[in-house]
Amino acid sequence: MLEKGHPQRFNAYNAPHEDLREFIKRAEEAGEILRIKGADPHLEMGTLGEIVNHARPEPPALLFEDVPGYPKGMRLISGATNSSKRLAITLGLPVPSCPLDVVRAYRDRMKEHKPIPPKTVRTGAVFENVDRDDKVDLLKFPVPFLHEKDGGRFIGTDDLVIMRDPDDGWVNAATYRCMVQDKNHVAMWISPGKHGRQIREKYFKAGKPCPVLISCGHDPLLFLAGGNELKFGLSEFDYAGGHRGEPYEVVPSELYGLPMPAHAEIVLEGEMIETITAKEGPFGEFTGYYASSPSEQPVVNVKRVYWRNDPILSIASPMRPPSDFSFSKCVMKAGMIWDEVERAGLSGVTGVWVHEFGGARMFNVIAIKQAYPGHARQAGFLAASCQSGSYLGRFVVVVDEDVDPSDLFDVMWAICTRCDPAEDIETFRRAWSGPLDPILDKASSTNSRAVIDACRPWERLKDFPMVAKASPELRKQVAEKFADVLKTIGA
Repeated sequence: MLEKGHPQRFNAYNAPHEDLREFIKRAEEAGEILRIKGADPHLEMGTLGEIVNHARPEPPALLFEDVPGYPKGMRLISGATNSSKRLAITLGLPVPSCPLDVVRAYRDRMKEHKPIPPKTVRTGAVFENVDRDDKVDLLKFPVPFLHEKDGGRFIGTDDLVIMRDPDDGWVNAATYRCMVQDKNHVAMWISPGKHGRQIREKYFKAGKPCPVLISCGHDPLLFLAGGNELKFGLSEFDYAGGHRGEPYEVVPSELYGLPMPAHAEIVLEGEMIETITAKEGPFGEFTGYYASSPSEQPVVNVKRVYWRNDPILSIASPMRPPSDFSFSKCVMKAGMIWDEVERAGLSGVTGVWVHEFGGARMFNVIAIKQAYPGHARQAGFLAASCQSGSYLGRFVVVVDEDVDPSDLFDVMWAICTRCDPAEDIETFRRAWSGPLDPILDKASSTNSRAVIDACRPWERLKDFPMVAKASPELRKQVAEKFADVLKTIGA
């Protein structure tokens, strides 16, 4: 039975998982974990991630154990949320039959979602071990070298970078890559326009160091929140707390009093100074390219490392899609875009999907039931410019309700048969992009967008040619009659 007063079930569980360890246990019970022993963090882990994620849709999460050269209890997990089942476990949603089920459930949740701020506690498991000052050694952990041409080892890929805005006091917790320089320094790359970069610049402009925490193992729900574009001023802790139905427990860090997840696996604490930089990158990114050439980036001087016994380092390995987080990114983006366009007043949305081959950002599809002239263009422009669809976008396709936005064949059929290139493709310029966009030159930070109207023309809805397909009734009748033979081919 549900605990009294608890708002939701978490699949078969009555309460959200407490931490990454409990999540792994639940995912393994669902058959969603692949344990791999003896993989070297130098290239083997990244390559195994590529092989597994390219082998089939919705691959298992990889739990790396018995890492050569490191204590037996140290582990790494890759791709924690990269399937419909694991996303449902993470978000506390019903067990899905298909990816769009998760999108619909997320959109329905957001109609009533209310942020829940974290609860400050005195201590937590993250304090089982504390390395201070000259005792700090990041290289004691199995930090992976993921791609052959990477600039170094990245401890921050599936991370949570926690900063406090010096003006308003709100806490941002986002995912930015962090490259290890030596035992107590990491270089942090933040794309222009991101909230963490805005906060960092406020400290730098005031001539002050920027305090920062880097969590490197935590509830995967925090990674989902940290990797998406929320509105400025909304803390990812609050947003994720609203999804789990109860507050996260956080504990103040020793030096700067920043909120750490009390049950995190590894947390780094330090500060950035504007004038202290180091070479960062390149890094194989989610677009499928080594993006953002090596550049000088601010360095975090790590003064504290908080870590649990037998810590689990969470990693995300971007690569030519699909990657170990691209599927989960697609689902979350689709749900967030759906929610945002409806909040902006758009009616008639029947589905949204963000496609993996576009790095979960560059090819987005929205399906609508047309109700008035201009409805399709409105849908396209809103999906292209809302907060969740704006960063690094490229194409938005609008289709009718009879087209499955997650089925690329279906979408391309609609483009080929319902879109007149001269009349139905709109473009606009100087949209929000950044250095991870492989087509941009080094001097540019904006790109152009295309909105493709692949809906039947409004003025021809009544006389547009009918689709040549069997009616649902006839299809069911014939399928039942020939069920035995159809079963032999899996139809």
